[in-house]
Amino acid sequence: MTHPPASAATDYQSLTPDVVLDALASVGLMGDGRMLALSSYENRVYQLHLEDGSAVVAKFYRPGRWSTAQIQEEHDFAAELAAQEIPLVAPLQLHGASLHHHAGFAFSVSPRRGGRAPELDDAEVLEWIGRFLGRIHQVGAARPFAHRPALNLQSFGTDSRDWLLAQDMIPLDVQAHWLAACNQALDLIAESAAQAPHPPTLLRLHGDCHSGNILWVQDQGPHFVDLDDACMGPAIQDFWMLLSGDRAQRSRALRIMRAGYEQFRRLDHHELRLIEPLRTLRLIHYSAWLARRWNDPAFPINFPWFGSSDYWQGQVHMLREQIEALQEPPLAVD
Repeated sequence: MTHPPASAATDYQSLTPDVVLDALASVGLMGDGRMLALSSYENRVYQLHLEDGSAVVAKFYRPGRWSTAQIQEEHDFAAELAAQEIPLVAPLQLHGASLHHHAGFAFSVSPRRGGRAPELDDAEVLEWIGRFLGRIHQVGAARPFAHRPALNLQSFGTDSRDWLLAQDMIPLDVQAHWLAACNQALDLIAESAAQAPHPPTLLRLHGDCHSGNILWVQDQGPHFVDLDDACMGPAIQDFWMLLSGDRAQRSRALRIMRAGYEQFRRLDHHELRLIEPLRTLRLIHYSAWLARRWNDPAFPINFPWFGSSDYWQGQVHMLREQIEALQEPPLAVD
């Protein structure tokens, strides 16, 4: 496997603890020196204690990933949701702005919020999450993003495939099998889209709505975090990553979430046929994401299995499973 440009290895080389604390001070927040790195591969995120005894979370965006306009759209979307009292952790407004710059880094500061992963086998929890997704999408449908990307076959599928091939990321002993499976899956997605009664309605989404981005607080319910992957896409994108188990279990969970969701916004039942295409696109896009970030030292440490022939053979197997899933009827929720 060849490697992405060396700049990825130095994106955060200059982000020392002193730079983090100086960035905080530049917006009027004085840290007491206590700093905890939180789990985040794409960005660098720190919990920081302040001299007044409170604590905040500072997020330093990966240089070059998003433009200033794209980050600001994320923040503006979060502010719109917060204004509607939707429980989402939004960046703080400090000195009249939510996005700040220091030492070459764009960063934001958010309040610290605790919680645990939601119990996704609990019907009450699922309906509660569904209600809040309905409220998020109600706001998201009010107007489109002007700068952030759209989730579609081209952006997540074709572009990811072409980049992986152009960069020689796939070992030659697996490449032909992977490419055949990838092309077949993308062709099936394209055929399904062509046969749909109408194109899906695109709206502003969370975009990466899995259980790790929902924190549950007892007696208060869920609050959502991390709009870093917010994009334009179909509503069902914010549902499918919360579904697990066999077909019956996934149908049950989706039915319960849909019941909560439709207290605020109708979910187009035609979008159920998009679940497996979206899962397949994420599978392809995820491999490209890992490859693009491989020169960041955090990635070989946390994903040591990536890039080997065994990894890509596993991807071939998963793509073939997805090819079968793409040809099955969509989940039934009625």
